[in-house]
Amino acid sequence: MVEVEFTKEFRFIFSKIKDALLKQKIINQIKKIKNNPSVGKPMKNVRKGTRELHVKPFRLSYIYYVDKDLVCLLDLYHKKKQ
Repeated sequence: MVEVEFTKEFRFIFSKIKDALLKQKIINQIKKIKNNPSVGKPMKNVRKGTRELHVKPFRLSYIYYVDKDLVCLLDLYHKKKQ
């Protein structure tokens, strides 16, 4: 299993979410990433090297460092604000 790290931006956005069900969905997706880091959709262009997973209505952006066996959760953003 890989180690998970959170950025300041991710922690801030996650702390602002008040809906308990949505928070649980996000936590479940993080567990899924932890078990299989390549589960997310690989991004192109500017975001090359990162992956995203959909947590309706948000996108969970992360990067997987294979050599360190580390997943860094970068951002949690709304698709419209992309």
